[in-house]
Amino acid sequence: MAQQQGKGLHIALWVVQGLLAAVFGMAGFMKLTAPIEQLAEGGMTFVNSYAPGTVRFIGISEVLGALGLILPAALRIKPVLTPLAAVGIGVILVLACGYHVSHGEPFIITVVFLALAAFVAWGRYKMAPIQPK
Repeated sequence: MAQQQGKGLHIALWVVQGLLAAVFGMAGFMKLTAPIEQLAEGGMTFVNSYAPGTVRFIGISEVLGALGLILPAALRIKPVLTPLAAVGIGVILVLACGYHVSHGEPFIITVVFLALAAFVAWGRYKMAPIQPK
């Protein structure tokens, strides 16, 4: 029974890792490639409050975080980087929450993603770590 419960946690972690990687990979790629004006028109109003270089840096951070959620664990090369990537995504989300709160914007989705990132960090560090090759 404990083996099956561990397998369920492992599967749940992979699903959440995939979801977070898809969301942050796409969002980060958009911040890296789209013109700032287009991002603002598309609902990313925060881009008007920051320098373009900062927006691009956030995009790079999100893409690298997305890669870090999947590649180290999937390849089993330095899989300890996966919970660290989840912590990095969590930092981005905490900062995003601060921005949303200070501008009176809704932030519940950001909090949900923060909880998912915390789940991955906790699960891959403590409960279901992936062993290196």
